[in-house]
Amino acid sequence: MDKYGLIGYPLGHSFSISYFNEKFSNENIDARYINFEIASIDMLPEVLARNPELRGLNVTIPYKEKVMEYLDYISPEARAIGAVNVIRVEHKGADFVLKGFNSDVIGFTRSIEPMIESCHKKALILGTGGASKAIDFGLRSLGLETVFVSRYERPGTLQYDKITPDVVKEYNVIVNCTPCGMYPHTDECPKLPYEAMDEHNILYDLIYNPDETLFLEKGRQKGATVKNGLEMLLLQAFASWEFWHGER
Repeated sequence: MDKYGLIGYPLGHSFSISYFNEKFSNENIDARYINFEIASIDMLPEVLARNPELRGLNVTIPYKEKVMEYLDYISPEARAIGAVNVIRVEHKGADFVLKGFNSDVIGFTRSIEPMIESCHKKALILGTGGASKAIDFGLRSLGLETVFVSRYERPGTLQYDKITPDVVKEYNVIVNCTPCGMYPHTDECPKLPYEAMDEHNILYDLIYNPDETLFLEKGRQKGATVKNGLEMLLLQAFASWEFWHGER
């Protein structure tokens, strides 16, 4: 039986394990998806050694960057983003060959692209963590200018208190890559001048629990087009499967 899995720490009941095991059951695929909660990325070789049936892994926080030093190949896209979240495990005799890819950018760009119109030329990316790099790569690949927004003074970033009504009109695509507003903190939202938003704004939230965060709700009430991160997750899962089987 083939195995696939997720490495990260800590791991709750992940989307991936539910999605893939349901897929295997529905499609009569002789495989199993397992969560590998490892306290250090140094434990990856042990996971591989103990699970010789592994054909692929997903990678989540906090190992998307650290895992890169263990890989034999990294796709140009993943290298440019600086993060890997999909690993194809190829078997060469008793040895493993590990190939790294990034599905974040694929899932995101496929999800947001139908929303983009000619008036959408600039975007704010809320947060500077691992996912934000893929979002930046994806938006720029769609032809948008981007600016990162941070709570802290960092080179090349804008701070929340500098986001004026004019800024949200000019940077009318706003993507939340922070955990602000995620369950159970559903009464929180990024500090933005929502009153200045209108039908020209797109608000995209990587969070999918709750279905509509306060960030999305406030934008929608002003006429903005809004979307949560569930479709992106599904598209990432499709891309993972393609990466694992050499279809990309």
